[in-house]
Amino acid sequence: MGWLRAGVLGANDGLISTSSLIIGVAAASPTPGAIFVAALAAWVAGALAMAAGEYVSVSSQADSEKADLARERGELAADPAAEREELAQIYVGRGLDLSLAYQVADQLMAKDAVSAHARDELGISEITAARPLQAALASAATFTVGAALPTLLALLTPPNILIAAVVLSSLAFLALLGGVGAATGGAPVMRGVIRVTVGGAIAMAVSALVGRISGAVV
Repeated sequence: MGWLRAGVLGANDGLISTSSLIIGVAAASPTPGAIFVAALAAWVAGALAMAAGEYVSVSSQADSEKADLARERGELAADPAAEREELAQIYVGRGLDLSLAYQVADQLMAKDAVSAHARDELGISEITAARPLQAALASAATFTVGAALPTLLALLTPPNILIAAVVLSSLAFLALLGGVGAATGGAPVMRGVIRVTVGGAIAMAVSALVGRISGAVV
């Protein structure tokens, strides 16, 4: 789920931020070349910023997980009986009777006590563990994919229809991303579609308004 979150966030951010920037700049009536340069700069800077931000954020999570595991190892070394009782009570809370809970706790701790407590007490497993580099690469790659569409439109679309083309294509792509992300994560598809398209539409509308006002003032 870590890479899914990072990937969806990167693609949405790449599409929304780049589209909004293009619309805002185009609304101020600059030259097509200036619009494309702005889009390209947003693409490169955004991808690098997403990668750096995800790496720092997930690295902090990974550091927290390492600290939790180190503390758990210390507790297991200092008082294994209390840790056994704690693990057994977790299983009782999940529906096992006490005697069976003790058996499960004993067998799991005999195999790998730290892993058993990490998974069932701390919620840390091999699948859910924080992976900073994976999150950074996923964010940068998907941001690039999301930013590619509006950037290519800025290069190829005539100025008189650029804003309309970016708005319509971006909303369609946002709807697709929202649906795919929701379906992959097992959430209601329509809810995901509405959530990202409404958010994207608001961002583009505000950017267009700011660009129009700024262009008139400048």
